[in-house]
Order: sequence, then structure tokens, then C-alpha cells
Amino acid sequence: MNKPVRPMSSLSLKLPTAGGGLETYRLAASRTFPAKLEGTLNRIAFSAAHVVADPRADVDPWLAAAIDWDKTIAFREHVWDLGLGVAEAMDTAQRGMGLDWPTSLELIQRSVKAAKARGNALVFSGAGTDHLAVDDAKSLDDVIRAYEEQIAAVEKVGGRIILMASRALAKLGRNADDYAKVYDRVLSQVREPVIIHWLGDMFDPALTGYWGTKDLDQAMNTAVAIINGNAAKVDGVKVSLLDKQREIDMRRRLDKRIRMYTGDDFNYAELIAGDEQGFSHALLGIFDAIAPAASYALSRLAAGDEAGFHDVLGPTVPLSRHIFKAPTRFYKTGVVFMAYLNGHQNHFTMVGGQESTRSTLHLAELFRLADKAGLLANPELATRRMTTILTTRGIES
Repeated sequence: MNKPVRPMSSLSLKLPTAGGGLETYRLAASRTFPAKLEGTLNRIAFSAAHVVADPRADVDPWLAAAIDWDKTIAFREHVWDLGLGVAEAMDTAQRGMGLDWPTSLELIQRSVKAAKARGNALVFSGAGTDHLAVDDAKSLDDVIRAYEEQIAAVEKVGGRIILMASRALAKLGRNADDYAKVYDRVLSQVREPVIIHWLGDMFDPALTGYWGTKDLDQAMNTAVAIINGNAAKVDGVKVSLLDKQREIDMRRRLDKRIRMYTGDDFNYAELIAGDEQGFSHALLGIFDAIAPAASYALSRLAAGDEAGFHDVLGPTVPLSRHIFKAPTRFYKTGVVFMAYLNGHQNHFTMVGGQESTRSTLHLAELFRLADKAGLLANPELATRRMTTILTTRGIES
């Protein structure tokens, strides 16, 4: 199923090049992956899922978010069909970057309801402090109350928690003791063990100096001490630093009860495969864009076919590194563009107008890399849609 189904594609289109010209790009041999999980998985894998904007809504995108709820939940059904979990209302869903807390809560409510209707499909949801404006946060107690409010709202609908990093805490927290005060208090109250998310400043510059220091070694020491000190309340840790060695080092220092969920969109294949001392589970934004390939690769790994795992997942890494290239916070544009190319939505419109954050050259290279990795589910549709985007941006064959 993971092998090319034809030796050569007859499809081609004109794509822009860095020198200002056009080249004829001929699509590679296509690959097909199952639409539903075949077999079992021996890794827990979450897709941090995007939201589908409603392009017909009468809103100003910079000021208000309009969501196509039917398409948004349908995408989550697609993820669950593949045996993956949904990490809901995270930065991939433009949380705090166009998606405010009231809309995030509605998203969480709808997603948890849909998961329960499927017999409790796997979904964890982000709880943070983003309804508290950073300038209005005057004390650590303000941060604690903000966390408590969102946790209570998620737990009220039966949701599990991903404890998101807090911009307000990044502003107010001066040292390890400040972070320990907040996390110890908040974790003592959660109903079920949570996933703690350490989001690096390459994803959100407002989180610079998280854990009370810009020194990542010291930050790691603080995070590990707090997390291990609350091990009974922590399901796992998602690290999004794009630094595989730091993730491995942290993984080896965690209490054995605590899972590591890789958030490294540059090195996920080798981190998930692991080594003789352990492996990482996954909670990744790129798994939104490559969900069928990720599911199939993980099923091969569970079947003992590590070569097959790398054969499928390895070629997706160059695409992921492109989508998540600096400025990394704009990666969501590439994720949504992949959803558009693959037919999960019929437009390339984003919350906050963020379809504009990447260049036409960037999107053209994304198309090339997605094709080479066999990630275009319907190459004919993807080619038509790529051509449409190029035409709207003034590039015609």
C-alpha cells in the first residue's frame, strides 16, 4: 500500500522559481495510503488539528474569527479514522493567533462531543491563560486564576487537558520558584493527568524566557523538577523546541510514569522510532498535514517493520522542515494549504487572514515537496488547486 502505484505521472504545471522565472514541474509517481488505520499502533500520536475558516462569513478577519464548524469537525473525524488523537485548540488551530478563548472553548466543546459520539475517540484540549491580557496580569495569582478558569471549562464538558504555556506567566515569572508556585497550584487541582506543553519562542516570541530564564539548560532543570515533582498529575510532556538532543535528554530525565510527546517538526521520525533507551510518542502540527502517511508509517512500526516506517515517514520530513521554517509561527499557513490541496476544504482562507503570511514561492516549494513525498491524495485535484492559487497571485501558465 505504501509503494508507488504508477511509474510516472502525466501531470505537470508551471511553478515559479527563485530567479523570477517559471519551470515546468512534472509530478512524481503517486503513493496511496489507507483512509483508515489498518492494524494497531504502539505509539500514542496526536495531530494538533487546524480549524477551517468560513470564507462566506461577514466578518473582518483581522478582528473576528469565523469557523466552518462542519468542515472543522469533519477534519477531526478524518484524523480519528486514521487512529490518531486530536490535540484540540492548540497553536495549530491559531490559538492566541486569531482564535480567541470563547471560540476556542466552543471548538473544544464541539470536538469533545464528537469524540464521545465515536466511543471516546482520543482528544486532549488546550487550557491556558489567553483570555487574560498580558498587560492585565499583575500577579502570579492572576495567572493561576486564569488557568483554573480554563481548566474548569474544559473539565466541565468532560475534556482532558493540555496545559499550555502562558504568555502572562512568561511576563511575570522571574525564576524557578515563580513557575513552581503556578504549576504546583494548578496541577494539584486537575481531575485527570495532563499533558504539559513547553512551546519554544520560535513558535511564539511572547514565550521567550519561559521557566524563568533564557538559558535552556537552566530552563530544562526547572521544568524537569516541577514535572517530576507532580508526576501523578502529568500524563506527559510535549516539547516544541526543534532541538532533538534536548528532547532526548529531557525524555531520559522524566519520571518513568511520564510520556514524552515529541513536538519536534524537524526530527520527529527518528524521535518516534527511538533508541535503546526509549522513544517519544507524538503530538505534532505536521501530523495534521500528513495524517494518512503518519498513520500508515506508525502501523508499520508497530508491526515490526521499521524500514517501512522510515520509507513512508522519512520523505515527509523535508516538507515539514519547509512548512516550519523561520519565521516558524507562520507554519499554520502551510498546514492549511495542504488541507486545501488534499480536498479537506474548498478554499485557502484562514482565520486572521493568515493565508497571506507565506510567499507564492514558499507555496510552490511546498507543492513540490508534498508531491515528492507522495502526500497529494488526489494529484489531479491538487494540481488544479495549485494552478488556481498561482493565477490569483498573478502567475499564469
